[in-house]
Amino acid sequence: MKLNLKKTWVYGACGLSLLAALVACGGSAAVEQTPSALGLVKLGGFTHQGGEGSAEITAYDAASKKLFVVNGALASLDVLDLTNPAQPTLLKTVTMTSLWAGAGAANSVAIHQGMVALAVQALDKTQPGRLIVLRASDYAVLGTAVVGALPDMVTFTPDGKTLLLANEGEPNSYGLPDSVDPEGSISVVDVSGLSLTSSNVVLTAKTADFKAFNNQKDALIASGVRIFGPGATVAQDMEPEYITVSADGKTAYVTLQENNAMAIVDIASAKVTAIKPFGYKDHSLAGNGLDASDKDSAVNIKTWPVLGMYLPDAIASYSVGGQTYLITANEGDARADWPGYNEESRVKDLALSPALEALKSDAQLGRLTVTKSQGAVNGVYEKLYAYGTRSFSIWNAQGQQVFDSGDQLEQLTKDLPQAKFNASHSGNAQDDRSDNKGPEPEGVIVAQFGQKHYAFIGLERVGGVVVYDVSNPTRPVYETYINTRNGATGDLGPEGMHFVPADKSPNGKPLLVIGNEISGTTAIYQINLKY
Repeated sequence: MKLNLKKTWVYGACGLSLLAALVACGGSAAVEQTPSALGLVKLGGFTHQGGEGSAEITAYDAASKKLFVVNGALASLDVLDLTNPAQPTLLKTVTMTSLWAGAGAANSVAIHQGMVALAVQALDKTQPGRLIVLRASDYAVLGTAVVGALPDMVTFTPDGKTLLLANEGEPNSYGLPDSVDPEGSISVVDVSGLSLTSSNVVLTAKTADFKAFNNQKDALIASGVRIFGPGATVAQDMEPEYITVSADGKTAYVTLQENNAMAIVDIASAKVTAIKPFGYKDHSLAGNGLDASDKDSAVNIKTWPVLGMYLPDAIASYSVGGQTYLITANEGDARADWPGYNEESRVKDLALSPALEALKSDAQLGRLTVTKSQGAVNGVYEKLYAYGTRSFSIWNAQGQQVFDSGDQLEQLTKDLPQAKFNASHSGNAQDDRSDNKGPEPEGVIVAQFGQKHYAFIGLERVGGVVVYDVSNPTRPVYETYINTRNGATGDLGPEGMHFVPADKSPNGKPLLVIGNEISGTTAIYQINLKY
């Protein structure tokens, strides 16, 4: 694999740039000494009430210049005045229980022409959730719909006429008397009849579910789809996480994170037409290395006999040459710590084949977190499957990979002035996450400037945003990186990412807005184009 790198510019909390070391990717990278065409600078930020979890997903309304921020800690929606993006101020806090008596937290927000769509889970997350659409000007309820259990993400189609929600359907436990495992699904809601003068319209959600695949379980598993919840049907085991919609508004692509797969949905019929496995990344290949230990007291990015499960969180789509391409942030969430089931284990705690047994020391693979759900033959593990791939990937519309960033994200973050290598988002100890997902890419969005397409990838653990020119989907070019944490303070745990184009921006410049879950801060960055 050949990766293209430009100069690595790292930005500190003050927004000033520091020239970091140029990096090589597993000995296989071609380093381009050309300057970046795009830069990021932090303009301002806001600290929300509630601490951890108080800034997650964000969305901007151009007409009112308001920024809507999901506050998971307080089960509310914070509304910020973004007239001056350098100094956001709080205008209003809308509690979910004021909108729906049975509400838990809001999980996602999306906006189209003054309509604010919220994905709200029930207080009992295994029960049906709600879509609630507000008017941006005064937060009045325009319409509501009953949707599936644990709606985790909401998005509009490009024309604004349809809303789609990814209903994750997480279980509360497995195999216990009170266990409930809802089916995962995608809700499709026609909102073309809503207007800004509507009031409490009851909307009907169509459901794209996975029941039709229940009799295909063995074939799906054989293809690489992870279906492993104890006693679960295919429909129960699918856990939709994130949605992106094709430019023509006809097709939705939905990450099924824990299943290491993607669902393709025909929006008009509200039907899942295919489930596509992402497959596994071979970390034994040059350029696909990782630092596998938090106890080796060194940055040690190298190849290992490990397979990486992509398990992506966010997904974004864009078009080049009339073809749709998909970008995934390969985070790697596990089904862990559920009462009755936990799939995680450290390598050293497993019965291993002789070849793997020789690598079980803490300084080698012993500390690496892997799944117990696959890789064993007669109780002995002959293959190891790790969570996430510490990368982003680009796929075509059929789910075939055309690019993966290899080990570049760990290479890029090994010499940061404001954070230790593979530090967690809740501390600043070196190697803290080397044994488990590394920098943990979680968010991704794509922005277009002229003929250029740029991907912005948020790193949940070590923090910051990496930017690539993805105009050629098979050969992305690294552009820049910004990180505004300062050790164990600053912006920690980037979660939701939102792009504001220049023609809708309050200051006439393109903006990138990030909700930082751990620090409870919203950060506003200006995107500076150098051409």
